[in-house]
Amino acid sequence: MGVAICGSFCTFSHCFEALEKLKELGCELVPVMSFNAYSIDTRFGTAKEHIQRMEDICGRKIIHTIEAAEPLGPKKMTDIMLVANCTGNTLAKLAMSITDTAVIVKWKLVLYPNAV
Repeated sequence: MGVAICGSFCTFSHCFEALEKLKELGCELVPVMSFNAYSIDTRFGTAKEHIQRMEDICGRKIIHTIEAAEPLGPKKMTDIMLVANCTGNTLAKLAMSITDTAVIVKWKLVLYPNAV
């Protein structure tokens, strides 16, 4: 299961709780973060803290660049994608086919697996 977090920083703690529950249920999680989620420090925590927590929960490195996300389509690493805190910006980009973050690249690869 692909799990993505975007830049809605105030919701990160709730997202991490949901990921922990999914992990407890036995889901194999492939973590993805948008550029902003991966790199910006806020009053809700530092990027480093968020990265560490997500990687600890998922048990693997976060995909956070378009270059790292693109090969995942042909590899069919996930068959479902959860964007745990989808921002309006990310949703609008998906609707308009603007593919400029790792989250949208991975999301589109799940939505359109034969497009690759």
